Amino acid sequence: MKNNIIRHWWRSVDQQMIIAYAILVAFSLLLVTTTSSAIAKKVGLDDNYFSSRQVIYLLTGSICVFILSLMNSRWVKRISILGFLVSVMMLIITKFFGYEVKGAVRWIRILGFSYQPSEFIKPFFAVVVGWLLSLKHQEDFPGFTISLILYLVVAILLVSQPDIGMLVLTTGIFCVQLFVAGLPIIWILFSGISGCFGLVSAYFFLPHVATRINNFIDPVSNENYQVSKSILAFSEGGFYGKGPGEGSVKQSLPDSHTDFIFAVAVEELGAIISIFIILVFAFISVSSLMKLKNQKDTFVQFAATGLVAQLALQAMINIGVTMNLLPTKGMTLPFISYGGSSTIAISIAMGMLLALTKDYGGTKAIKPRY
Repeated sequence: MKNNIIRHWWRSVDQQMIIAYAILVAFSLLLVTTTSSAIAKKVGLDDNYFSSRQVIYLLTGSICVFILSLMNSRWVKRISILGFLVSVMMLIITKFFGYEVKGAVRWIRILGFSYQPSEFIKPFFAVVVGWLLSLKHQEDFPGFTISLILYLVVAILLVSQPDIGMLVLTTGIFCVQLFVAGLPIIWILFSGISGCFGLVSAYFFLPHVATRINNFIDPVSNENYQVSKSILAFSEGGFYGKGPGEGSVKQSLPDSHTDFIFAVAVEELGAIISIFIILVFAFISVSSLMKLKNQKDTFVQFAATGLVAQLALQAMINIGVTMNLLPTKGMTLPFISYGGSSTIAISIAMGMLLALTKDYGGTKAIKPRY
């Protein structure tokens, strides 16, 4: 029975996307292992503390990918609605009972585990908005209005933490979905202008945001320690790298196992392998969009596009920060960076994306079930 389920699953899902996912997981195991010892020593922990926990996170994430990819579009929608409501509630609770890290209250401790609700709201938000936008053609159903209200609720909760990086990512996902849904360009422009206004407001009213932007604009006259170390790693890695575990940047870069793990990859594995990692992300994104091109179910089309946008934009932002192309935002590299909340949340997104793009009996066209 179990063999039949696995065989049916393997035949129905995008096998190439599963292989790409496995490649990213393998890089996570390699890079977190090579950085964990140096980071653990700084904080007085066992050498294998981070690497052993990452194995658990990746196993949990892989289970999530498998279980969610078994589901049909109806169950993906139901789970996302429930997950979105729970995540919004947890964001509110975190505001009052969370603890502060680097000037922001984004984390809450539950049963001894640290939990970041803003990570989990991204995939659920993308699917819920996709569902609402797919209903906009039905008479008297205000799908766009409701989705806009939900976006504003999420935006307000993220600003209150504050988590501007996550707000930028969520806004990007929302704008991509509005574009794909065919809404008037004026609304998309309005969303973009509102996002710019919010960023300017954050610069004037949130000191840590102003510091990051100032460091990005004028890195020489300001403290930009992490980015300067990251750039140094790029210059020392060359084409072929120093070899796994032989890099030096992790010894002095505080977030080398999380936000700046791509810098470790470049220094130790070289430019060629690092470009390959970027191409794996590009393959997952482009392959998914190609599958959605002829999709007849608008819910599947809009929701899956939002999930692809989440993966692609988050990878672009993380890599852009390490190359000093964007201000630092404290955002992890999907599937590769260390972290429980980030790893499991992006695995949920991957599982739902596989479920929405899989082949049901040889046809990609699924009739909507509302």
